[in-house]
Amino acid sequence: MKKSAILLLLLLPLFSLAQSNTQPFLTLEDATRISTAAEEKSKEEGWNMVIVVLDAGGHIISLRKMDGVQIGSIDVALAKAKTSVYFKRPTKAFEDMMKSEGGNRIATLPNAIAIEGGLPIFKDDVLVGAIGISGASSAQDGIVAAAALSAY
Repeated sequence: MKKSAILLLLLLPLFSLAQSNTQPFLTLEDATRISTAAEEKSKEEGWNMVIVVLDAGGHIISLRKMDGVQIGSIDVALAKAKTSVYFKRPTKAFEDMMKSEGGNRIATLPNAIAIEGGLPIFKDDVLVGAIGISGASSAQDGIVAAAALSAY
């Protein structure tokens, strides 16, 4: 094998590493800004919430549990955000489908929760993460999620 071919094989992993850095992603700063906007909207409305921001792989970047919110909302907020990452759509879409004829099939999908409050986050048409909000009614969770997304 020629030396140039060997050198190319050795350098190939570096080229792929450089390429992976060009895909958009959520930073901790982004997640903090999103979470702060959600917390501010929650306080403005008098609602206690759990606020979760996940990356595109469904991993937690930020989780805030406001004082007084029920602990069950932690898992619900995580599930809402995870649904939005996995399916690249708001959880309200699943809630609306559940209300339609034959919509109960949605309940059989793995990693899908049909309760408003989860929103995917896109940058340059690429999914970079999701927001999950839980603590009040599903409509109120959706209001806070929308306020959080607008901060991004």
